[in-house]
Amino acid sequence: MKKFLILLLVVFLSACPQKQEEKQEEVSGAKVELLPTPFSQIVDWNKDNFAEFIPVFENNCKKIARLKSEWLGNSEIKIKTESYKKICSDFEKQKLQTNDAFRKFIENNFEPFLVTDNGNPEGKFTSYYESRINASFQKNNKYKYPVYGKPENLIEINLQDFDTSLPNKKFFGMISNQKMVPYHERKIIETQDIGAPVLMWADSLVDIHIMQIQGSAVAHMDNGEKVRVGYAANNGLPFKGIGRILLDNKILPPEKINMIEIKKWLNENPEKAEKFMQMNRRYIFHKIINESGPLGAFGVPLQAGRCLAVDRSIVPLGSLLWIATNDAEKNQINKLVAAQDVGSAIKGIVRGDYFWGSGDDDVLAKAGSMNSKGIYYIFLPKGDSNE
Repeated sequence: MKKFLILLLVVFLSACPQKQEEKQEEVSGAKVELLPTPFSQIVDWNKDNFAEFIPVFENNCKKIARLKSEWLGNSEIKIKTESYKKICSDFEKQKLQTNDAFRKFIENNFEPFLVTDNGNPEGKFTSYYESRINASFQKNNKYKYPVYGKPENLIEINLQDFDTSLPNKKFFGMISNQKMVPYHERKIIETQDIGAPVLMWADSLVDIHIMQIQGSAVAHMDNGEKVRVGYAANNGLPFKGIGRILLDNKILPPEKINMIEIKKWLNENPEKAEKFMQMNRRYIFHKIINESGPLGAFGVPLQAGRCLAVDRSIVPLGSLLWIATNDAEKNQINKLVAAQDVGSAIKGIVRGDYFWGSGDDDVLAKAGSMNSKGIYYIFLPKGDSNE
C-alpha cells in the first residue's frame, strides 16, 4: 500500500495547490487572483430579486452548520467555515424576508472580489437543467430501458483517506483478483447484466443519456406519479459529450451542435444513436430522492436560476457568487447565485454552469444552447484574508 501511495503522489504532485502571496495562488500553471470590488461597481447590483435568494442561503446555512472542517471545501479560494457559521447565525436571528433587507445583509457581511485567471476576468458560462423521462416501475414492451442505481461492487476511494498530504482525488473502480481495476464502461453496463439495482424502466435510451448528462431528472411514471431521480455515483471513466462525438464523426455540422438538434437526430436514428452514445464511456448511476429540487454536489436542493456548477478545486461549494453573463439569446444574466454543484466538464478558474431549472424540451433549448462569455465575483466573509 505504501508503494501505491508513493506512486500516486508522484503522478498527482503537479496537481497539488501551492499558495502564493495574499489572494493569489498557482493552479496547474494558471493563477487565481481576487480583485476587491465595491458593490457599487457590480452591474445591476440593485436590480436583483434578493428575496428570491433567501431560501437558497437558508439551505446553504443548514448544510454549513453541520460542517466540521476548517475551510469550506478543499478549494484554492479559501473561506473559513467558522466565519460563515457566524454569518449564518446572524441570518437566522434576523429572520430576513424582504429584498432590501437581505441585500443589506449581504453588503454588511461580505466583500466582493472579481475572480481572474492570470489577470483575465472573462471566462466561459454554459448551462444545464433537470430533464424529464417517462418511466414505469414495471418492465414491459414500452418501458424496457433500465435506470440503474449504484452497484454494490462499485468502490470509491479518496487518496486523502490514506494520506492527507495527497491530493483530494477520488477514484471509482471494482475489485478483480484482489486488485482494484477500472469499472465497466457504458457499453458493457448497457448490454450486459452487471448486477446493478434497477430503480425503474424508461421508454427512451436517449432520455436516459440526457438525464445522465444533466445529472438528474423528474420521472413521469405511467401511474401518474412524479419521482425525482438524482445522481448517486459514476463509473469513474472519462466523459465525452455526445455533441463532440457527433461532430468528430461528421454526423452533425457545427451549427447544429445544440441539445435540441442532437436529441432530434438521436431519436430519428436509434440504432446509430446507441453506438455513438456508447462512445461516452462515462456512466451515471442514480437514486430516488425526495426533495423540492434536484440535489447538487453540495447536498442541498437546487433552485432554478440560483445555482452555479463550478470547479470545486477553485471555488468552495456553498460560497456566494455574482455572475454577469448572458443566455443564448443574448439576454443578460446578472444575479446572485450559489456554488452548489459540479460537473465533469466544468474545469477552470473562470468557468460556470448555470442551472435553468426543471422541464422538457423548452428548458432544454435554453440550457443546451447557452455558451457565453462572462465574469463572476465571489463574496468572502468580511475579515477573511484568504491567505
